Amino acid sequence: MSHRPVYLQLRDRIAAGIIAGKWPEGAALPSVRAFAAECGANPLTVAKAYQQFQDDGLVEVRRGIGMYVAAGAVSRLIAQGRRSFLVEEWPAIREKMNRLGINPRELLAEADS
Repeated sequence: MSHRPVYLQLRDRIAAGIIAGKWPEGAALPSVRAFAAECGANPLTVAKAYQQFQDDGLVEVRRGIGMYVAAGAVSRLIAQGRRSFLVEEWPAIREKMNRLGINPRELLAEADS
């Protein structure tokens, strides 16, 4: 279970969908109510996640129609994800590898086999 707020977990899920091509640039995102029903989340929580995408310029709102993935959103999300991984996640992973005596070359060799 994640300790992150639900709206950030939903944001991660939406970002992953955009990066994976589930919602390509120019495509409409599901409505707040539809996505909330799909995820079993409160619509207000989904709206908060969507609002963050809008504030970041990753989606465009078309009044009366819906939210659409903005041009350039994929590359921006990938860049944000890389920065987040390198700053927030990688140091803890590297520290654990050091504690366990895991050599990165060995790890990569195991992954390739």
